[in-house]
Amino acid sequence: MAHELYTRTNQKLFFAGLALEAMAKAKTSGAMNAQGLETAEREAAVFHLYGALLGLCHEIAGYYRLPQANAPRAETLLTPQVLEAIAIPEMAELVELAQQRETWLAQLLASYNALFQPPREPKKPKGDVTQPLIISVGSQEQAEAELSREEMESWRQQLKGLAIRFREGLSEC
Repeated sequence: MAHELYTRTNQKLFFAGLALEAMAKAKTSGAMNAQGLETAEREAAVFHLYGALLGLCHEIAGYYRLPQANAPRAETLLTPQVLEAIAIPEMAELVELAQQRETWLAQLLASYNALFQPPREPKKPKGDVTQPLIISVGSQEQAEAELSREEMESWRQQLKGLAIRFREGLSEC
């Protein structure tokens, strides 16, 4: 494998695709451990998607010779402070996507960071046994839905599209 920055991004996108394929197979298999396999592949896909994002950040930072070019976390590069030193349009687009909670990139970052959180028991309303049971609808936190394969594949395609578009712009100079 060449030691170019783009190879790591491509590799991680490929690995994420493999994990998503394995996740789909695990979901349809009748194996006793199918649920565990599906969860493992979901986590692997998120891990590799984050790695692809980090690889893309390294590509951009390396091209512009940023001092943070070897940052071990994408969040280090996806801050407005990085843009203060030099205006980088590719990095500005990533920073904007990362800071808006509803975007696919912000969701990817949140999903990756959630991998390192301990499991939490769902909150249950406290009740007084002497009072009649009244259930308030809407005040309870909804359990977070598991990431779907389709959603993660969409993230993969978005990231792949960004990488291709950014590379075309970076090579024009």
